Amino acid sequence: MITAMRPALCLLLLSLPMLSACGRSTPAPTTTTGPPLAVRTGTVAQEPLPVLLEAPATVHPAERASLAAKLTGTVATFPLGLGAPVAAGDILLTLNAPETAARVRQAQAQLAEAERHAARQRTLVNTGVNPTDALSDAEDRLRYAQAALAEAEALLAYATVRAPFAGVITEKHVLPGDLATPGLPLLGLESTQRLRAEGAVPEQAARDLRIGRPLGVHLEGVETTVLGDIEELSAAADANSRSLLVKVALPPGLGRSGQFARLQVLIGHSEAILVPSSAVSHFGQMERVFAVEHGRAVLRLVKTGRTVADRTEILAGLTAGETVVLAPPATLRDGQPVTAQP
Repeated sequence: MITAMRPALCLLLLSLPMLSACGRSTPAPTTTTGPPLAVRTGTVAQEPLPVLLEAPATVHPAERASLAAKLTGTVATFPLGLGAPVAAGDILLTLNAPETAARVRQAQAQLAEAERHAARQRTLVNTGVNPTDALSDAEDRLRYAQAALAEAEALLAYATVRAPFAGVITEKHVLPGDLATPGLPLLGLESTQRLRAEGAVPEQAARDLRIGRPLGVHLEGVETTVLGDIEELSAAADANSRSLLVKVALPPGLGRSGQFARLQVLIGHSEAILVPSSAVSHFGQMERVFAVEHGRAVLRLVKTGRTVADRTEILAGLTAGETVVLAPPATLRDGQPVTAQP
């Protein structure tokens, strides 16, 4: 019985390698066929790119003021609210200061008396009744009365608080009826005409910074970097942070007070792989580029870095000298034949 089964067992053993070989076989990769697609192409370049240090900064107005009272009085009127725009010289609030108003009236009365006395002495001196010294004393009293009135009127003028420059109200510390005393902050005012990005730059990175030189500023929410001139630069580094305060003027119409920004300081250069930005497309969370190899488009997944003008840095996925498809059409597929159009 054992002898009878031996041929069948041999046949089974011989068939096992054949089945095993069939199980390991894989289908050949498919290649997209069809007529070549005309595309625009560009070359991957390797160039030195500036290495930038980004220092956190905040946008502040070049002109800002905290207006305080210069005399004692109650707030009579304060009609403006937070964010209200004002022009230079506009009345912001008024104070009720009856003591100061009474002082002005007193000074006016003393001046009128001094003028009459000086006129009478001038007549008496001219007629020879009084000596010349009497007229000199009367004129001195007149000048003193004029100065006293000017002082009282100047003090009363402090009861009307005016805007020193055009801007918007950013703080409001008092309301009508509140008592204002000398030195008490009344309101805050900020200019909207000139804005600056102010930040601390590390001492080593700030060695080449100079007043008047341009510096890049990246504003939060703005895609492109703007250039501004350095208006102020601290002469000494902070002993604790070892950094210097830098204030960069922003172009008109850009930024808002309190906006977060970054100062971009050049600290060197490094070699980078660059492609035209139009060559990079996105599919979900993936960044991809179609490279051209032997007349066919080959899909590459890449990792991008900085964007400089109209070019994008490639950190992984491409090498210098390769050809890539610019603005790849939506119908372009991996392995599809392509031809470069002029």
